[in-house]
Amino acid sequence: MPTIRRLPETLVNRIAAGEVVERPAAALKELVENAIDAGATRIAVRLVEGGLGSLEVSDDGCGMRPDEMALALERHATSKLPESLVGDGAIEQVATLGFRGEALPSIASVSRFTLESRPRNAEQAWRKVVDHGAMVADEPAALPPGTRVRVEQVFANVPARRKFLRTPRSEYAACLDVVRRLAMARPDIGFTLEHGERRILALQPDEAIAERVAQVVARELKTNGVAIDLERPGEAGPIRLSGIAGLPTYNRGIADHQYLFVNGRPVKDRLLTGAVRGAYADMLARDRHAVLALFLDLPPEEVDVNVHPAKTEVRFRDANAVRGFIVSGLRQALASGDRRSAQTPDRGAMARWTSEPGQGDARDEPSPALASIFSGRDWSAPSRSVAEAGAAWRGATADVLGEPRGRAEEAAPVAEEEDYPLGIARGQVANTYIVAEAKDGLVLVDQHAAHERLVLERLRAAGTEDAVSRSQALLMPDVVELDETACDRLEDAADGLARYGLVIERFGPSAMLVRAVPHSLKQGDPEKLLRDIDDDLVKHGEALLLGEKIDLVLATMACHGSVRAGRVLRVDEMNALLREMERTPRSGQCNHGRPTWVKLSMEDVERLFGRK
Repeated sequence: MPTIRRLPETLVNRIAAGEVVERPAAALKELVENAIDAGATRIAVRLVEGGLGSLEVSDDGCGMRPDEMALALERHATSKLPESLVGDGAIEQVATLGFRGEALPSIASVSRFTLESRPRNAEQAWRKVVDHGAMVADEPAALPPGTRVRVEQVFANVPARRKFLRTPRSEYAACLDVVRRLAMARPDIGFTLEHGERRILALQPDEAIAERVAQVVARELKTNGVAIDLERPGEAGPIRLSGIAGLPTYNRGIADHQYLFVNGRPVKDRLLTGAVRGAYADMLARDRHAVLALFLDLPPEEVDVNVHPAKTEVRFRDANAVRGFIVSGLRQALASGDRRSAQTPDRGAMARWTSEPGQGDARDEPSPALASIFSGRDWSAPSRSVAEAGAAWRGATADVLGEPRGRAEEAAPVAEEEDYPLGIARGQVANTYIVAEAKDGLVLVDQHAAHERLVLERLRAAGTEDAVSRSQALLMPDVVELDETACDRLEDAADGLARYGLVIERFGPSAMLVRAVPHSLKQGDPEKLLRDIDDDLVKHGEALLLGEKIDLVLATMACHGSVRAGRVLRVDEMNALLREMERTPRSGQCNHGRPTWVKLSMEDVERLFGRK
């Protein structure tokens, strides 16, 4: 029978290192968090070969005495938990980033680890060097007050782990991401990051959160985002959501620019990521991702941070309440900047503005005159309800569309007493884009994208009003044949769809009966609509709350009810569309995150023609 025995301390530390020190970036995270917990006001990070060669963290925190340094290198020894918490076992009350007491001994067991520290009232510093678990130096050192930690030769004695590390470039990217997240979490601390001979970051202490986020993430986010500062009362205490969220038209193809923090701790949590996706669901294409930095602060007893050794995951006591707060908070904040457009212009397309005839496709840098073509303008706050469109724009009826009288008929001049941010329609280009003249420039509007957003907002507004008055009952109900599982999904969502005017009921094992459709979709195809709704329900499964599922379904319904590109519009129809855009929330982008309008200022137009 096998003998049960205790493992040696060095082996225990190496086993723990497998979870705590997965790669150099994980070690860097632990060291920077220790510097923050030590009360540092400035933290300097130096990397060689992306951390594979060495990484060093220096701070001006409280420092440690030699006896405290020796204790810090033992497992489960920490200064982060006060006696009161240790006695009660109330680990959920911990307010520091670190608390497990595993990081330093784990890192020292798989690297050459140099720890130097000096308290402010000490005459000299002290150095301890641990080479893969063995103490090789314990001596005085020269160091200003604070602590300096150097990690070299990571996994040199564990070749099986070393070969699983990635290239220096990949490891550097991971280290940079760690420093960025911690720098955003603490704008009161100054950070510097050097990689080899290059200085990558130089952040000053005591910066405003918006300024720090803009420096770390992207300069454009400061002008292409909206500030968030919301608070909601709770049983254990208030819950606060703050930060900055990028406009839907300012997005990326991957979610690497989403920074989420819980009580000042950088996390990568599925619940929070899903909440962000749900908040932007009807404003972004499904393969695009928002750019933002969100800070969620809630009572410590409402969140468990002791889930994973790396402390990047958390668990919430009331997950649904937290998710709902984030989704509603983000949407409320985006409603204040919803009419702005922040899409970066395509260089090839913009270069053609300045091309002379016969030059072909110009691929040079666009003219500086076009720098503000997508500049946003924030108008008054949106109204709480969305009115039905005017008669000139309500639907494709014969008296409205009639016989088109021309692509650009005469229209009234821009009235001085009227302030129309999107201007007065002057014509239509390619039967797709509306050309309008505003007081301060020319506006181009994508008619399909714009109307798709308007229909969606009408449907959403109908959910808060009497659905009967917003729906169109069918004289003869339509029978739509689907497979049985699709009918099950639609039957479960029927009550939610009825609130928006789509009334359906089960009609046998493999068919659905459509009794009424939303007024905005009365010209649509019920069968195609139900199939698309079922596809949405399949794609998002049970991960979303019913309300979020309905929002995604409404986006599909809106696409069915919107005017298509290629349809000829009269000038009065164009103007009706522009006026409704000006009073509709989130009209700056379509349901897929693309801009619905762009503007070229008159000053830029004059520069294009050499008048300025």
